[in-house]
This record gives sequence, C-alpha cells and structure tokens, in this order.
Amino acid sequence: MKQPRPTRYTTSQGQRILQYMASLGEQHVTAHQIVRHFASAEAVIGQTTVYRHLERLAAEGKIRKYLLGEDTGACYQYIDQSKACQEHFHLKCEKCGALIHTDCTLLDSMEDHLLQKHDFQINLLKTTLYGTCGACLAAAKA
Repeated sequence: MKQPRPTRYTTSQGQRILQYMASLGEQHVTAHQIVRHFASAEAVIGQTTVYRHLERLAAEGKIRKYLLGEDTGACYQYIDQSKACQEHFHLKCEKCGALIHTDCTLLDSMEDHLLQKHDFQINLLKTTLYGTCGACLAAAKA
C-alpha cells in the first residue's frame, strides 16, 4: 500500500517569520534576535518554534543559514529570489560579523577550476570564507 506523502503546511507563525525576514532585506539576524523582535512586538513566538521554522525555511531555499562559529550558532538571511546571491562567494568578518557579498573574477575562476580540474562543484549558498574585513583591519592599525 502506498504511504501518504507528508503535507507541507504553512502556519501564521511561519508566515510572520518569513515576512519579518523579507522586511530586513539583506540584513542577517540570529534566531535569538527574531525571538526578541516578536516578543517586543507583543506577538510572542517561542524559541523552539522560531528554530523549527528557520530550519524549514532554509531547507525550502527561502532563507540562507550561515554558521558563525562553534560557540556562536548561526545567522539567517532572507533570499530575494530576484537577486543572484547563489552566484557569488560570501566573506564573513570574524571580528564585527559583517557578511560581504563578493563580485570577484579570481574567486569565480577558482570555482571554475574546482569544477574543471577536480570535478567538484561548490554550493555557493553554503560557502563562506572567514577572515577580517577592511574596517576591522583599519581599526586594529589605529
């Protein structure tokens, strides 16, 4: 006998989280910041519910999940389907947390090289290079 397929359902809480993420544009937020936002808006959504919806939205490709580090968890960003964020690398500053979207022919050629010479295609939605941004480097020199 054929097993029924699980039904994907949309809840009002999931819709509110996605709408909030969309309202942020390219800004990145943590799950904790989302919980605080809804608590201050008197529309409380529990932490477990926020995490569950963020994981589902990331799996559906509606938001992007960036792992920040072993001790700091993750941040999330709305994916504007009209923009081609999956076509470039991301740089993450380990000092200030800035996420930089790159447009770099050298990195593009590295992506091409890995595919042509090593038969390996990078998933740019999950590829982030970590280091220190220019502003933090300048602040450290001052």
